[in-house]
Amino acid sequence: MHLPVMLDEVISSLDLKPGHIVLDATVGGGGHSLEILNRIQPGGKLIALDADASAVEKSVERLKDFGPYCKLINANFRNLDTVLQSEGIDGLNACLFDIGVSSFQIDDVVRGFSLKHDARLDMRMDPRLKISAWDVVNRYRESDLSDLIWKYGEERFARRIARYIVNARGEGPIDTTGQLRSLIHRAVKGRRGKIDPATRTFQAIRISVNDELGALTEGLEKGISYLVQSGRVVVISFHSLEDRIVKNMFKARAITGDLKIITKKPLTASDKEATINPRSRSAKLRVAERI
Repeated sequence: MHLPVMLDEVISSLDLKPGHIVLDATVGGGGHSLEILNRIQPGGKLIALDADASAVEKSVERLKDFGPYCKLINANFRNLDTVLQSEGIDGLNACLFDIGVSSFQIDDVVRGFSLKHDARLDMRMDPRLKISAWDVVNRYRESDLSDLIWKYGEERFARRIARYIVNARGEGPIDTTGQLRSLIHRAVKGRRGKIDPATRTFQAIRISVNDELGALTEGLEKGISYLVQSGRVVVISFHSLEDRIVKNMFKARAITGDLKIITKKPLTASDKEATINPRSRSAKLRVAERI
């Protein structure tokens, strides 16, 4: 079951009113979008995007009652300016970015996002992307693999893991998530902790495949540029690299006088929510307002 992360905090932070025009840059399962639509009627409109066509398809049924007041579009939020121009929208009262992999994507075994299920290496949020996790693992040079695992996964065993991957694929391709996970476990000598030893490497490969940090930087800049005076931008991030981008962009825009930072420190999920929805445990929510 899809549970929208920090729903109450998101809705209160967006400061929604009837008639508002809002962008949900990552519709996912439609949980945030549904509550946004309820708050901006009568007369409001929501543009909801997702790079994953299956997420858009799942949300169509959930949001169908709002008819023309909700437009669902299969697009990466880095292209939100093109979408808004095509819809004739030149200003937003609020925009929401819920960054990262959705529960639907994780639970879809064939997508290859999860450590828990053995599936072909893929990890593409948008299946139209040309490079998948299989390509990264089987075709990248050792130095490039090491660099991306360190940069995007902050994995201290990056060089060793890259070496093990390259040596292993010399005997045959690494086709599945299970193969890669076992290989990483061997590389780090079965190191154990609070998270699976392969988590950081899987995260790094996923970020690389989807250019998540580049898309976040580009999309967030464009989203802010579309905000009208007193319009709010809310971002939920799930790891330090994402949060750092959001924090630094908000600070830079505050210095130039474009934004007022509402959350001096990021909001986090309550203990109750973290128990019910484990995905929310790592969530950080930041809010800024257009001056």
